[in-house]
Amino acid sequence: MREEEAGTPASAARSGKISVLIADDHPMVRQGLRVFLELQPDIEVVGEAADGAQAARLAQELRPDVVLLDLVMPGTDGVTAIELMAEAAVDSRVLIVTSFGEHRTVVPAIRAGARGYVSKEVEPSALAAAIRAVAAGHVLLGPEVAAALMSGNASQTAENGVGSDPQLTAREREVLDLIARGRSNREIARALTVSEKTVKTHVSSVLMKLGVADRTQAALWAVRHAEHGNE
Repeated sequence: MREEEAGTPASAARSGKISVLIADDHPMVRQGLRVFLELQPDIEVVGEAADGAQAARLAQELRPDVVLLDLVMPGTDGVTAIELMAEAAVDSRVLIVTSFGEHRTVVPAIRAGARGYVSKEVEPSALAAAIRAVAAGHVLLGPEVAAALMSGNASQTAENGVGSDPQLTAREREVLDLIARGRSNREIARALTVSEKTVKTHVSSVLMKLGVADRTQAALWAVRHAEHGNE
């Protein structure tokens, strides 16, 4: 695929639809996803990538709402692509689309920043629903993946001596709530009327107090303790 064919220009006007970048090394898969998604009235495919490096490049250029990302691709794989997007401060929400259902292949991607995953065998209507959910800020995790993440979270918390009450400040609890809702640092800064630098400081403090390594684990911690509080 030539670079100019990979996606629409970054300056193209948004139509109010959910913009999607498809990243998969199989042309037939990309074509199938595009054909189906273009039938959805609220979803717009803005580009395609054939490998992880191109996906990261186009995500930075096009700034789509959602990146549909295959994990196993030649050259730069899906996890590395997510890391490259994070380094470039790309706010796009990544939804893993993979034929590998085992949590061992998905957990590293979630830890790197992906917002969820679906199988390539999923019903088309369920895929569209997943895209809408991720675009709205939700995190989509199956029970096995959630359990694996929480297991790592629990062991890390025990090592750091952090209990169920980490003594977060009121502002840190606001930040944690927004993290659990899938909000980016930029979105949190807007919601709280503070700078992104201030948000980053709060996020770092929250992660340290919770004894977790990343935002996904922090979100899972918040959800778990909210559920326990409602019991």
